Amino acid sequence: MTAAPKIGVLALQGDVREHVRALEASGAGAMPVRRQEELDAVDALVIPGGESTTMWKLATAFELLEPLRLRIKEGMPAYGSCAGMIMLADRIEGGIEGQETLGGIDMVVRRNAFGRQVDSFEADLDFASRGLMRAVFIRAPWVESVGPKVDVLGRARPGDAVSEAGDRIVAVRQGPLLATSFHPELTGDARVHSYFVEMVREF
Repeated sequence: MTAAPKIGVLALQGDVREHVRALEASGAGAMPVRRQEELDAVDALVIPGGESTTMWKLATAFELLEPLRLRIKEGMPAYGSCAGMIMLADRIEGGIEGQETLGGIDMVVRRNAFGRQVDSFEADLDFASRGLMRAVFIRAPWVESVGPKVDVLGRARPGDAVSEAGDRIVAVRQGPLLATSFHPELTGDARVHSYFVEMVREF
């Protein structure tokens, strides 16, 4: 892909404008996506943070759940941050009864693993060997386990909170799908979005 890719940001909840700005700063065209015709018009999609159960219910209400699953199954690149990571997981722990995801990444994600809103924190981590970046975690999940086709791109530890368990997986990639536990749109550091734009150009 030589032209600037057109990347949608799922606009059901979350930091939509911040993701749009970061994508545009990374050389992509960006637009909010709320309807199927808007989904059909983009090359790739960002699924922002928020609350994963609410996002699932809103995607169902907006008749986007199955179209999203189909586009992902067909190979559309997608990046999920925080709740978006949960949405891209094949399996989740700590979800509500009957909670569904879009799936696509062979991993088990634990919902609210780092704690509640008051347990939000920041940490420095090396993302995809691109140097240290400041990462913001808000009611964040972590990845319990990954399948053989999943690449681990980042790990973090919030002070002493999980020191006995060691660093937790907070960034992964499987083919055209990328996911992070943290919110890169909140820091002004566009390296995660630039990485995703590079991914989109590959596919």
